[in-house]
Amino acid sequence: MKPIYDLAVVGAGPAGVAGALTASLAGLSVVLVDAGARPGGQYFRQPPEGFHAENPGALHHGLGGFMRQWDTLRGRADILLHHRVWAVERSDEAMTVRCLEGDREERPRTVTARRLLIATGAHDRPVPFPGWDLPGVLTAGGAQALLKGDLVVAGRRVVVAGTGPFLLPVAAGLADAGADVLGIHEANGRFGLAGHPLLAAGKAGEALGYGARLARHRVPYHGRQAVIAAHGDPGGTALTHVTVARLDSGWRPIATRTVECDTLAYGYGFVPQLDLPVQLGCVTRHDIDGSPVVAVDAGLRTSVPGVYAAGESTGVGGAVLAEVEGRIAGRAAAADLGRRVPPDPALSRRRDRLAAFARALQSAYPVRPGWMGWLRDDTLICRCEEVPLSAVREAQELGAVDARSVKLLARPGMGWCQGRICGYAVACLAGEDPAAPRRPIAQPIRLGDLAASTRPPSD
Repeated sequence: MKPIYDLAVVGAGPAGVAGALTASLAGLSVVLVDAGARPGGQYFRQPPEGFHAENPGALHHGLGGFMRQWDTLRGRADILLHHRVWAVERSDEAMTVRCLEGDREERPRTVTARRLLIATGAHDRPVPFPGWDLPGVLTAGGAQALLKGDLVVAGRRVVVAGTGPFLLPVAAGLADAGADVLGIHEANGRFGLAGHPLLAAGKAGEALGYGARLARHRVPYHGRQAVIAAHGDPGGTALTHVTVARLDSGWRPIATRTVECDTLAYGYGFVPQLDLPVQLGCVTRHDIDGSPVVAVDAGLRTSVPGVYAAGESTGVGGAVLAEVEGRIAGRAAAADLGRRVPPDPALSRRRDRLAAFARALQSAYPVRPGWMGWLRDDTLICRCEEVPLSAVREAQELGAVDARSVKLLARPGMGWCQGRICGYAVACLAGEDPAAPRRPIAQPIRLGDLAASTRPPSD
């Protein structure tokens, strides 16, 4: 008979590991489920066994502390790596987590627990521009994932562009790995947190560290600049150069120049992965940047009894905040199941400080609407279905008044990624904030596996 755990945790990043460890130390039986081959999530992504970076500390700030937690957790909880969660269900007695087990030959599997902690992280938020579908153009998170997870440098001559402090570690990591990083182009101002000196003080050391590494490699940092177009060779098989624009405060181009490069890494923030909490009916709210996030109380409890959320799903705030939230959620789950957990007001105060810093970052580095002026009629908005801007505009002329009706008429968001990449852009073009995803299946699953996973057991 399959065990019924006290707590199932989905996600082996900073929030999930901290939550699972905290709950297990409080006496709960815990199972941790993650799709990856190794723990760490996106932030602590690691190469496969047997591959070693020359300077892992440069790629993984804080990895040592995370791995100590992981080593402790492995002796106290059941760990299910290579398990992709495609659905979660709630009954009166327990939560059912439906997974696909394995790497190539996947097998359906279910995990049952009395409580559920969702710590599924976030993914890159791209905005489209002419040429963003060219080979050699990738998100900043994609470039970092290649470097951390596979020790692969994305290119030789690299331009880094977008907005937010995440551009700094990406550029520094690429430069340390041998790439010629031609520049960082920050679409907002260079000193975004100047209006929040007290909040920024705690991150000053980290920022200075990135600055020193970039200075050592002579990587220039430009404010009020953005890549507004990418250009390739005649066959469209490789990136050759990008158009860099100097911007006004609304991100409208003032002057342009070209930079020859073979790689562009760009990023405009992150989108929380909310498929699982939305499946369960958890209430969401809009964050400062308009993104939907899970609404939680002080104990990281969602609106659905027995379900907790921690990390980027409650609002993008980085690895340190995610770890703190995981610890709070683990303590709350233990207390709700009758374990004696003494109050820890210092932990709650730390979460409040880190969350305030995260809100300040979002305010300092917004995605301004001027990017929509960079688009041409033939610019692809949805790369999966190859939907250009002209098709979106035609749908609006036919009466589409929101993102959903644009999707029904022009098909953006109906391809492989199911709107994960183009959803933000379509919502902006429709004049609304992005809506929480409503996907009954969170991960691709074969029809045979779907039938097997839902078939009642035989006698």
